[in-house]
Amino acid sequence: MAGAAVELRNVSRLFELGSEEVWAVRDITLSVEPGDFLALIGRSGSGKTTLLNTIAGLDRPTGGEVEIDGERVDLMGEADLIALRRQKLGFIFQSFGLLPLLSAQENVELPLRIAGVHRDRPARAREVLELVGLERRAHHRPYELSGGEQQRVAIARALVTEPTLVLADEPTGELDSATATAVFTLIRDICRERGVSIITCTHDRLVMEMASRVEELEDGHLVTGHRGDVWGRVQSRERTPFEAPAGEDEASQSLPSLIGADTRNFGVAGTEPEPEPEPEEPEEVEDIPEDRWARPT
Repeated sequence: MAGAAVELRNVSRLFELGSEEVWAVRDITLSVEPGDFLALIGRSGSGKTTLLNTIAGLDRPTGGEVEIDGERVDLMGEADLIALRRQKLGFIFQSFGLLPLLSAQENVELPLRIAGVHRDRPARAREVLELVGLERRAHHRPYELSGGEQQRVAIARALVTEPTLVLADEPTGELDSATATAVFTLIRDICRERGVSIITCTHDRLVMEMASRVEELEDGHLVTGHRGDVWGRVQSRERTPFEAPAGEDEASQSLPSLIGADTRNFGVAGTEPEPEPEPEEPEEVEDIPEDRWARPT
């Protein structure tokens, strides 16, 4: 499966609030090649989510052109946008977006039901749940799952229709660092294996370092390589002892490095390990005559 190619040309989005005009996105030109993993970063309110919604056809740009695989998304009617989202796009949300009364498998099946797929629907749902390691939790409802498990169900739901483009809005925002590491490693590996393109909005350094490309937005403008400061500060900041070592082979990562801890930083450099104490010789035990405690006669 080939990933989707995305092309943005001079895309802008204007919101009018009474007499005030707010440019959420302004003159964005951007290309995403098939199989790319693009991270959009920037401060809150910089336009990341608006840009993601524009790519998905959930919002229409005020100006400019949005193309996915050569098709103009900004010119599509509602019926074409629905078909695009059903056939080519997968969505992963920060708040999971699972229906609480449905089981994990039923939540994953939902996009297939909406798309009108009837044949092998349960089998396809179980297949992607197995892919994310949740086949044994298929009949549990969201409130019976941990945050990481709920997000893995959301990943399975995004992948069940075999999309060519996955759009993720802060997918690790509600997860602890250990779970976030495991979840996004899973997203990256599955999409890399299947050749799927990924565009994600994030504040998470882990996600930035996993991405093949990072683009920064500031006040609605693309500022990567110019005056953007978020990614520059992230790159210049020293890694803490609690972060996984940079460049470590993923296959050899142990549990401490998976949850973000580099155990090498907790040793004392230049010191020899203390020798084990020599076993003490057993004390001599006084021989007690057998008649010592005999009743006197």
